[in-house]
Amino acid sequence: MRSRPANPQDGLVVSDRDRDAQGRARNARPRDGLGRPLPYGAVGEERAPEGVLRPPDQALAEAQHLLDAGRPFHAHEVLEDAWKSAPEEERLLWRGLAQLAVGLTHAARGNPRGAASLLERGATNIAEYRPRQPHGIDVDGLVRWARRLSGAAAAGQDLDLRAPTLRG
Repeated sequence: MRSRPANPQDGLVVSDRDRDAQGRARNARPRDGLGRPLPYGAVGEERAPEGVLRPPDQALAEAQHLLDAGRPFHAHEVLEDAWKSAPEEERLLWRGLAQLAVGLTHAARGNPRGAASLLERGATNIAEYRPRQPHGIDVDGLVRWARRLSGAAAAGQDLDLRAPTLRG
């Protein structure tokens, strides 16, 4: 990011970064199906809107649809919104689900090291929810799937990039 002080006395910064109406950094560049930025003006994939508050059932349904369509990066954005708006006792669950989607994104992009790391981290984060299975999430199945894919990625094996099933 290139930036410069607007006024050295007040510390304000003028930036050439894309920003939303509230001034938060938002990358407005188009993205491909795996979330990689494309040049400005290129035609990219439609993105899931950021910062949308969805009930858990809706977030899970949208994320599953995106995963099934081969768009795990976009599923991650939906799950990240759920993580940021979840009650404290569920934040680690939603964070872990978002990490699983990012891990699958890394696998699809050909980054086995990143895939292994994020899949293992996501599996660890959701594992504590096994007894409860909140919102019908198949925690056991997702942990097994993530650890299997993580192990294959770490071993340099061919990866099965089929989408996991979020609910049992």
